[in-house]
Amino acid sequence: MAAPVRLLHERILSWYAANARVLPWRDGRTSPWGVLVSEVMLQQTPVARVEPVWRTWMERWPTPAALAAESPGEVVRAWGRLGYPRRALRLHQAASVIVSEYHGDLPSEQSALRELPGIGEYTAAAVAAFGFGADAVVVDTNVRRVLARVVGGEAQAAPALTRAEWRRAADAVPADRQESVTWNVAVMELGALICTARTPRCPQCPVRDLCAWSIAGSPAYAGPPRRGQAWAGTDRQVRGAVLGALRHAEGPLHRAAIDAALDALSPMPGIRQRDRAVSSLIEDGLVEVSRRGGEQFLGLPL
Repeated sequence: MAAPVRLLHERILSWYAANARVLPWRDGRTSPWGVLVSEVMLQQTPVARVEPVWRTWMERWPTPAALAAESPGEVVRAWGRLGYPRRALRLHQAASVIVSEYHGDLPSEQSALRELPGIGEYTAAAVAAFGFGADAVVVDTNVRRVLARVVGGEAQAAPALTRAEWRRAADAVPADRQESVTWNVAVMELGALICTARTPRCPQCPVRDLCAWSIAGSPAYAGPPRRGQAWAGTDRQVRGAVLGALRHAEGPLHRAAIDAALDALSPMPGIRQRDRAVSSLIEDGLVEVSRRGGEQFLGLPL
């Protein structure tokens, strides 16, 4: 690594001790299950939106068994507007597996965690580290960006995680187990608060003088252009509107009521887009179809 590893550890860990956000899943009292719920909710979703929903979930379903006993539809309803609602179903499925195969106790091994529905490499490592205090290499978008700049001298990480990036992150993890856990979350926090994607706050960075990218004059990203995800007019917007109508309904809604809710969108979706969005929700298991007197009704899964 370009900068002395131990100096990076000292600077970033000291910065984290003084500047870390107070978040409920970091309070030292949160169960591994609570950590798992937070990690799944935080995927592509800002902390400010996640925290109130996480608190409600943990009050209502403090254990895997509590969530597994709930209906999938109620779980989707409680997911609210966090986005990517399939995550709610995956959590429900994971809870059921934890109850049936692990007697309700979340497994601590990364290999077992990866076998749970909806749990990938990053989430398994994060839960092992932050939920069980294990020595793990936790590599999320923030970690990749910080190390790409500080170590690699690049404005951004590659579009997808490479083996070389993972090895760079692994080489940076402190040998001490307890320190490694703090390091993982500290680098993530530095990326979230200081070393941000679009407007990094370099003057406030604790390792600015050690950062290869800053030393090189902060050169622009040399890779392909990155585009933000659109929302208005997309199938995702239409799917969200359908689920929003169903979350606030006491039971299944007639298809005409769904269409009325979609008429309020701007731009208004066409019939083909409406049918495509509804079909995808049904295929994902987020919506169920029922018929009464030959009329079609849509509702959350039972």
